[in-house]
Amino acid sequence: MKHSSSRAFFAYWNAKRGPARAPDRSEFEPSAVRELLADIFVLSYDGEAGYPFRVAGTRTSALLGCDLKGRSFSAMFSGASRREVDDIITCVAEERLPAIAGVTATTGSGAKAHLELLLLPFTARVHVPASLTGLLAPFEDDATALRDLTLTSWRYLHPPERFVPRALRKLAIARGFTVYEGLS
Repeated sequence: MKHSSSRAFFAYWNAKRGPARAPDRSEFEPSAVRELLADIFVLSYDGEAGYPFRVAGTRTSALLGCDLKGRSFSAMFSGASRREVDDIITCVAEERLPAIAGVTATTGSGAKAHLELLLLPFTARVHVPASLTGLLAPFEDDATALRDLTLTSWRYLHPPERFVPRALRKLAIARGFTVYEGLS
């Protein structure tokens, strides 16, 4: 992660999740991340609607030049990036794997802007619409009215496994042939 806001929000999310794969949304306290709220958003996990914004911070709305509530997150991206973003969101929500991405966009004046996108899952609960959170942080201070967002790079942030590895058993099946149970 290159942006300090991404590192800070990930650290908060990571602390809240504890030993789980993802924290519950009810565990988040906005006051704990007060300085990041302008860049944070929450998306509904609804692929047919393009993963609409449930909530978006003021700076995120200003970056994209409109009130984002109810608008499609996927529709902000152009071309092949839209399909990639849909795939990333699906993996983040269903596999509960955080993702980080580099994004470029065109400003209102036609210049290029560079941003970092962080997507973090919430634990799904029964009878509660699935959602995920994220942060969109620009590297340039003058980035406004962005359009044509394009993914430049992305990767999943695999949390350290908290499972005890299986013990390996060496089985001598036949002379000269050994099987190690537990390896795949």
